[in-house]
Amino acid sequence: MKLSAKAEYACLAMIELAKRAVGDPPARVHEIAEEHQIPERYLVQILLQLKGAGLVTSVRGSMGGYLLAKPADTIALADVLSAIDGPETDPRERDGPSARALASVWANIRAAEKAVLSGTTIDKLACKDAPQEWVI
Repeated sequence: MKLSAKAEYACLAMIELAKRAVGDPPARVHEIAEEHQIPERYLVQILLQLKGAGLVTSVRGSMGGYLLAKPADTIALADVLSAIDGPETDPRERDGPSARALASVWANIRAAEKAVLSGTTIDKLACKDAPQEWVI
């Protein structure tokens, strides 16, 4: 799996938003950017994409910023990646027994990847104090 910098930044921003308690003020772009060394202008573009996908909301004004649009336990990493990179495309089909054998391996890898990404919610990542080994 290749993960773009944009997708990684989006995941980091979502985790940062999930760490906020109910009633906390919205997270400001410069706070998130500074915490994770993300270029601020780039982060704004990412947050706008996440907003367009319905994953975050923005609050205007001097106390404005960004909040999760829905509970963190309902947002999977797969949702974030899809919002940033779009839906995954199927590989091209080829003929022949070797090509079909190889295609079945790729399908198994994609299925395992999808299971991990769909089963890992933002709230699980936000409450982790130490890195966890993810086992497929």
